[in-house]
Amino acid sequence: MRLLADMKHPSLDKIEGNILQRKAVRGIIMKQQKILMLYTERYDDFSFPGGGIDDQEDEIIALHRELKEEAGVLIKGQPKHFGFVTEHTPYWKPQWPIRYQKSHWYECDIHDEQTATAMEDYEIANGMKPLWVTLDDAIKHNQAVIQAKPDSMGLSVHRETLVLERVVEELGGV
Repeated sequence: MRLLADMKHPSLDKIEGNILQRKAVRGIIMKQQKILMLYTERYDDFSFPGGGIDDQEDEIIALHRELKEEAGVLIKGQPKHFGFVTEHTPYWKPQWPIRYQKSHWYECDIHDEQTATAMEDYEIANGMKPLWVTLDDAIKHNQAVIQAKPDSMGLSVHRETLVLERVVEELGGV
């Protein structure tokens, strides 16, 4: 397993005290020069489909579950580990002022047939939807959001853009 980036939010001077630990998985799914991303209207950004790993849940099982829930896709074959990102960010719960997250990305092949998504209420409320876009369009869009720094900008857009750029460098448009 290889580290793609170790990120720390600029507002964090020190990383100490109660830290919420979270593990996540995300899928890299490409087909015909496009990548499957989640567009979130609230943040106006693109992110990889995936999410948190439940307690005692295997990474690959979580990946299957998350991709089916968020994008309605079913993994075919064995996903290939691409890398992971660690990040420390402020967290909104007072008892956990900092969140440490370790996110793993996997290259995935998917079956042609799709299922209905089963997004969580907050994902629906945020206007999240799966879209096939070119890598270039996803990167340019996220970079424009980062440049504009809107109040609605989420913390994850930097992480997602960094991984999109690594996908272009290492996998090209395949």
